Amino acid sequence: MIWAVFYLCFVGILSCISFALYGWDKRQAVRARRRVPEQTLHLSDFAGGWPGGLLGQKYFRHKTKKLSFRIRFWITVLLHLAAVGVVGYHHFSGFSS
Repeated sequence: MIWAVFYLCFVGILSCISFALYGWDKRQAVRARRRVPEQTLHLSDFAGGWPGGLLGQKYFRHKTKKLSFRIRFWITVLLHLAAVGVVGYHHFSGFSS
């Protein structure tokens, strides 16, 4: 149970960071300044910040039209969820025996 709380706190913190990264990237795009690399956004999303990334996309209306980015975003979400599922399965499968 403690792992679930830890994971949710971790996702919450990373979501705040990811949300801020999307906001900063949007601000830099509007000002025609150096942007946050897409790899950084995807890495933040994959690490667990994807809920904040999704909220950032909607709130800032940013990265919503570029199809290749959206596809990569949803792939990173699926990979993150798959990784969490595998870890969770291996962690909790010991309780079933």
